[in-house]
Amino acid sequence: MTEETPGFEEKPDVPSGAIPDDAEPQAASPSSSGEGAAPAGDASAQIAGLTAQLDQVRKALEERTADLQRLQAEFQNYRRRVERDRIAVKEIAVASLLTELMPTLDDIGRAREHGELVGGFKSVAESLETAAAKMGLQQFGKEGEPFDPTIHEALMHSYAPDVTETTCVAILQPGYRIGERTIRPARVAVAEPQPGAAQTGKAESPDAAETADDDKESGGPDEG
Repeated sequence: MTEETPGFEEKPDVPSGAIPDDAEPQAASPSSSGEGAAPAGDASAQIAGLTAQLDQVRKALEERTADLQRLQAEFQNYRRRVERDRIAVKEIAVASLLTELMPTLDDIGRAREHGELVGGFKSVAESLETAAAKMGLQQFGKEGEPFDPTIHEALMHSYAPDVTETTCVAILQPGYRIGERTIRPARVAVAEPQPGAAQTGKAESPDAAETADDDKESGGPDEG
């Protein structure tokens, strides 16, 4: 005979994972049903923020581009100034050297005029003149060319009947230039046109001329 414990009821065995009959259904969480859905206002605000950031980035890029262009222009100007200064310094150095050689070149020219440029001295002189020409030295000044005060220095002055303007009639010392820069003017003797002779005779008056014509036509004074 089985004894039953008073106050306890036997419950049937429930398999694991099964929902008991007396379990109350749980209400669905409202947050789980709408999870991940953003309101429309938040999306518009995000787009506006991104647009503002894009405008800032674009403005910054334009400023940096302008800075780069300005720096590039300044660098180009700097390069041009450096190149111009380099050329100027070179020309000054060459001019200084050639200025020291001018007396020697003048002696060579005088020796050539007197027929003394012969032998080994001739070869050395021609080599020196060639080297000076390669450095840009140019000699100028010829007889018969018009006088130009910017490149000529007149040491002698005279008059000549066969010239129509102030003319270089003798080159006392040739001039030298480097490119367009004159480093020594040509020293010359100049001649100006011969002044015309002043008229000494005076023109006859019209009354005197008419009186002479009347005397010729009448054959002289009337006979008494």
